[in-house]
Amino acid sequence: MPPKPAKRLPLKEPVLRPSFRRERRAMNSDIFPVAGCDEAGRGPLAGPVVAAAVILDPARIPRGLNDSKKLCAEAREELYEKICATAQVSVCFGSIARIDRDNILRASLWALARAVKALPVRPKLVFVDGNMKIDCGCDCETVVSGDALVTSIAAASIVAKVTRDRFMRRLALAHPGYGFERHMGYSVPEHFAALTRLGPTVHHRRSFAPVAARFAAMAGPVAEPAAAELLPL
Repeated sequence: MPPKPAKRLPLKEPVLRPSFRRERRAMNSDIFPVAGCDEAGRGPLAGPVVAAAVILDPARIPRGLNDSKKLCAEAREELYEKICATAQVSVCFGSIARIDRDNILRASLWALARAVKALPVRPKLVFVDGNMKIDCGCDCETVVSGDALVTSIAAASIVAKVTRDRFMRRLALAHPGYGFERHMGYSVPEHFAALTRLGPTVHHRRSFAPVAARFAAMAGPVAEPAAAELLPL
């Protein structure tokens, strides 16, 4: 019998890196400035959601821009400084009160729109990460997984992430014991243990189920009304 052909090893998937193609295509159509925007902090139980908008200088794009989730903290900090030194940048915080009042999605979209409007130069086009457009006073294009595909969005993701992480480290100084400086408010065992041990802070999102459950547990069972207090049917 002839020998069986050897199995081919699967090819590695190509490494996905953001590109400046969408921005350059718009610029070639006389659409400029072009911005990218993204947010950080939708999932945590504590802290604000932070949105950033960035207009990159085509002649001075920092090397190594990527989705902030794919970068280590040291790389994000270094790129943050380079972005702020070479680009037009703005940030906006969606507060705890807004998150609990409007829900996290609406608070995030509001912060994204405000970040774009706060740019020193008004863009003619903005690329936003995700599949929902924002009301930002200019043309808007959504890009799913945009922080991994569009350089301007990647830059905004880095600015938003570094800004929020710095804020959470400041909160850790005011509220020791929660570990904000490590988990940044996300749902991890250390955070759940601190919630049980210390209770929620004013920076926790009451509309998020684990925090709401902890507030309910702290309130204790509701006392049953006495028979004399019952209203007649």
